[in-house]
Amino acid sequence: MGFTLPSPTSPSTLAQTLISKKTQIETELQSNLTILQSNNNIGMSTPLVDAEGFPRADVDIYAVRKARVRIIELRNDLRDVMDEIGKALEAVYARPPESESESESGPGSESVVDQEDEEQQLEPFARVDGVAPASPAAEAGMQREDLILKFGILVKSSFNSPSSLTPLATLVSQNENKHIVIRIRRSNELKWLTLTPRQGWGGRGMLGCHIVPYTGP
Repeated sequence: MGFTLPSPTSPSTLAQTLISKKTQIETELQSNLTILQSNNNIGMSTPLVDAEGFPRADVDIYAVRKARVRIIELRNDLRDVMDEIGKALEAVYARPPESESESESGPGSESVVDQEDEEQQLEPFARVDGVAPASPAAEAGMQREDLILKFGILVKSSFNSPSSLTPLATLVSQNENKHIVIRIRRSNELKWLTLTPRQGWGGRGMLGCHIVPYTGP
């Protein structure tokens, strides 16, 4: 089942619309996961028959099957909307075409140049060492070996010690169920991702990924 978007008037409006849609999907996804948890914490592939092949009497089989189907649909929708959010954020932060920027002068054009200069100066301070399936990190589109350039308001200079990621852990703990925009480098390509830390996703931690300090090659 896909999702339908309105026709926004700007990239920033589109990004806000997509983030709102992401929140709706996550809320419905959690509701269906709760149905599985309430049925003896049954999983997506746990058998619904007993050892003798009869339907299990300790679970609501109809509700579980319905929830499983919906979870698959929602996870697909979430993956799609995360891709769209990444594209929208690229558009929000992208520099205008050269011909347009050359024809403009004043504070507006200077701010665009300053922003691009800032983006070019960002250096990686952390590396993603692993991502758990179906975790908030996986839903955000994070992958192993991604280099983190910006995490919310945090950049490399935010860390007093290059071997400690305490400020990042603190930021995550203070933003449960809130969207954090991050900038990553993947195979020399820059990407924007939106991460939503949360408990109860089915694994350890609020992100479901292992992030380690990065000091460069």
